[in-house]
Amino acid sequence: MKVDLQWTGSMKFTSVADGKETVMDAKSPIGQGSAMTPKELVGAGLAGCTAMDVIALFKKHKQLPESFDVSVDIQTSSGGYPVVFTHALLTYKAKGAVSKEVFIEAVTSSQTKYCGVSAMLAKAFPIEYKLVLNDEVIHEGQAHF
Repeated sequence: MKVDLQWTGSMKFTSVADGKETVMDAKSPIGQGSAMTPKELVGAGLAGCTAMDVIALFKKHKQLPESFDVSVDIQTSSGGYPVVFTHALLTYKAKGAVSKEVFIEAVTSSQTKYCGVSAMLAKAFPIEYKLVLNDEVIHEGQAHF
């Protein structure tokens, strides 16, 4: 993987990987707050990596949900620099005719075997997860690689 980054003014940067662009900006008042910050992109990468695993495993079991989303709540250090992540909670929400067992297996596999972003980040701080199926919490766990 190769990523190139170009400063585009103020605190805005454009990164390019494999011909695709992503814009980053700092929050106001340092930047304009017009795009995700680098740390927010790490959170988005964590959610995206595991979500892709889960959807791929749903497809393997021929059980696609009507809706599916992942939210990431990340805690950060305080009282000094650098500010780093100290804990993450992933909440997976699915609605529809997906079996509880398949959902649990898909997320557990992602958080113990497949998600490279989780594997890297879990070396630095704990990543916990919660599964919500049709508005009911069905499972909780922690990433372990």
